[in-house]
Amino acid sequence: MPTTTLPAIVETSLQQALVDLVDLALQGKQAHWNLHGPHFRSVHLQLDEIIAEVRAGSDEVAERLVAVGGTPDARAATVAEGSGLPRLDGGPLATDKVIRMFEERLQGVADRIKERLDELDETDHLSADLLIGIARGLEKQAWMLRASTSD
Repeated sequence: MPTTTLPAIVETSLQQALVDLVDLALQGKQAHWNLHGPHFRSVHLQLDEIIAEVRAGSDEVAERLVAVGGTPDARAATVAEGSGLPRLDGGPLATDKVIRMFEERLQGVADRIKERLDELDETDHLSADLLIGIARGLEKQAWMLRASTSD
């Protein structure tokens, strides 16, 4: 265990990213199960890819938080209270709506991660590097969703 106190920016940055990523993965699964409409199969499979990447990222963030002396918290109540994502409607979800919603959610999580990067990098280069990679992956997935629409 580290012998120093964990700086607040490190704990806050990693914990917020964890909560947002867990919520994003859960919302992705909810949409995946309730998806319908044109291009169902391709969007269904694309959501699985996104969810796998997001879950891997959340695991890396939680493990990094432990490694630097923090305690990750992704309990249901913590995620519900702390996530920066908009809530996802229940019921059937049209493919075109899901594409737009998840492009916005992916970009939103990436943007929230990037808001703290400069300050985080001054304190913990490795945590900043981890979050940069995750934000880069989220932005790539958002781009891939945007590219799949004709708008």
